[in-house]
Amino acid sequence: MGFHNKKIDCSTDNVRRLTEMSKRMRLDAMDVALASGNNGSHLGGSLSAIEIIATLYGEILNVSPKNPMNPERDIFIPSKNHCVLAHIPALAEVGFIPHEEILEFQKDGGRLTGYPERKEIGLEYSGGSLGMAISVGIGLAIAAKERKSDKDIYILMGDGELNEGSIWEAFMAAPHFKLDNLAAIIDRNHLSYDGNTEDVMPIENLADKMKSFNWFVSECDGHSVESLLKAVSENEEGKPHVIIADTIKGKGVSFIENRPEWHHHRLSQQEYEKAVAEISGGAK
Repeated sequence: MGFHNKKIDCSTDNVRRLTEMSKRMRLDAMDVALASGNNGSHLGGSLSAIEIIATLYGEILNVSPKNPMNPERDIFIPSKNHCVLAHIPALAEVGFIPHEEILEFQKDGGRLTGYPERKEIGLEYSGGSLGMAISVGIGLAIAAKERKSDKDIYILMGDGELNEGSIWEAFMAAPHFKLDNLAAIIDRNHLSYDGNTEDVMPIENLADKMKSFNWFVSECDGHSVESLLKAVSENEEGKPHVIIADTIKGKGVSFIENRPEWHHHRLSQQEYEKAVAEISGGAK
């Protein structure tokens, strides 16, 4: 069971379904990156978040394109808002946007911008500056508690943004308000724009820090749907939940994995073809 006794399907068939969804999303991310042309895109951090976002949209979130503004819907906020190349394919997978629209990314007059804006197509947050979304999520979680709503709030955070002081203020506030309807998922890929997170500003031992702040802590393999489902299904009454998902920046493409220069990059046709071959199961 997840928040508010949500039934979460951890069966082998569902794990397989979500894993296949993740593969399609990773391929779609490459299509979007190529279509962005000289604008470039944030490909590395998007690829590390694919399974996380696939698991949320494919199984966890109570959202529907048939009623996108349902007041009782769950809210997903990507604090690492530059992971848009993972988010857009998920919106297409579950029907918030037509699949062909993903190639309109960053096109003049289009709805899909480099840093998403809040629109009635499953995009709940207009952001860009890091470190802000957790506070927004806390406000939404408090409001849901006040309304006695069963909606849950999910925040996807990057580990690089944990350098922001406002995040730690928010980490203190959430347990104080007993926000057990709030989950913060940390994409722990160990790389920020400036390099390895432990070289820039060490954040370990992150799990122990969060426990000391009185959060309920889960740790998982962020590229295993099965591990993610298990982590999300855990909770403790009266405590916000943090899921530390161990990931690889650029996951799935050998020449992008763990390469900080791919935080934002322009994808060439040759690179695209090699990446698609690798994701599809071809030779590296």
